Amino acid sequence: MARLTAEAPFIHPDCQITGSTLGAYVEIGAGSRVANSVLGDYSYCDRSCDIANAQIGKFANIASFVRIGASDHPMEKASLHHFLYRSASYWEDAQDDADWFARRAGRTARIGHDTWVGHGAVIKPEVTIGHGAVVASCAVVTKDVAPYTIVGGNTAQVIRRRYPEAVAEQMMALAWWDWDHEALRAALPDFRQLRAEEFLEKYA
Repeated sequence: MARLTAEAPFIHPDCQITGSTLGAYVEIGAGSRVANSVLGDYSYCDRSCDIANAQIGKFANIASFVRIGASDHPMEKASLHHFLYRSASYWEDAQDDADWFARRAGRTARIGHDTWVGHGAVIKPEVTIGHGAVVASCAVVTKDVAPYTIVGGNTAQVIRRRYPEAVAEQMMALAWWDWDHEALRAALPDFRQLRAEEFLEKYA
């Protein structure tokens, strides 16, 4: 029997999942936290990930210790400390700053379909990672990443394209990530054996 199913996500121990929607065949690695986020079908994260305020497409591959939607502190105020907005933790007569948390929740990070985010990478709020892109291990991504582009470093810079632009455009037009489970199974030998150009020649 297959370990992953369409009926319920596979959630490993010690996870915290709040205000989030998880698609079919999704897996959440041990010790991960997912808040105010959507993970599309077939996406997974490995252990100890911290994902907040994110829209993640289908077939996203998120390695261990990744942080998506890493929050900021109020650098323009007199203090950076979270007593400013988590005030109820410090005083009985103070409330948390609801406006601060609403602004934070609205700063969505977007991760495309068929992406790979390497171990220990950080993706800042309001950054978009295009379909098919790769983020190298330990990269800090502060700007949008074009589809089918590989980036790395702190702060992340383009390393190279994953596919030539014409191939990337054809792959996005094919949108195989929208195929149903049976169609994916039928094409599995070709996914395994064919290079991208050969795959497009057969299916595009």
